[in-house]
Amino acid sequence: MKNPAQLAFNAVLLLAVAVLYFLHFNQRPAVAPAVAPVAATETVAPVVDTTASAPVAESAPAATPAPAVAAAPAGPAPAAGAIVYVESAKLLDGYQGMKDARRSFEGKAKGWERQNQALVSSFRTAVEQYQKTAAGLTPEQRAAAEQKLQQQQQQGAAEQQKIQAQAQEAEGKLTQTVLESVNKKVEAYGKAHGYKMILVAAPSGTIAYGEKGLDVTAPVLAYLNSEYHKK
Repeated sequence: MKNPAQLAFNAVLLLAVAVLYFLHFNQRPAVAPAVAPVAATETVAPVVDTTASAPVAESAPAATPAPAVAAAPAGPAPAAGAIVYVESAKLLDGYQGMKDARRSFEGKAKGWERQNQALVSSFRTAVEQYQKTAAGLTPEQRAAAEQKLQQQQQQGAAEQQKIQAQAQEAEGKLTQTVLESVNKKVEAYGKAHGYKMILVAAPSGTIAYGEKGLDVTAPVLAYLNSEYHKK
């Protein structure tokens, strides 16, 4: 049978779980998921690695380093048939639909955090009440009270797991809904401008390099927000 000190420790543990859960859903940095690339209408030839060069004869003079090339200024929009790209982080962070979805989720997360606080507060109050009266109880009464507290603790932990699963499911559905909407709009934008393909430059390094003139993040973002506000 657990003693009062052990039960008090379990109360603190339950409180710590609730606090960590709240931090997970309300203070973690928002990482925008990558937008799925729009399917291409034509087959694109594989990129050839131009960095490799033929072996140089020993008598050949050493090559001098090439001078640094300044970044080219932004030019006109890519022509029809071009392969362009968007930066997923900038696109999703600036998309109003994603901002509204995050606010909606944060509101729900606060409700789940309140439920956790209620569970913790109820269990802590029960433990404190037991500690105040334990000295005057018979061994049988103490055993019954401790068993009741243990059951309450187990029920609280099960309820917390249920809330966490609910939160994860809600977050997944919300994110999926936004991404599906974004993908459809990006596809429509690409078709309207006659682009062969729109690639996604994600922080994970999907695209190692792309000319700035092929970056259509800004106009695509403007299009997404314009379409979103039409709803």
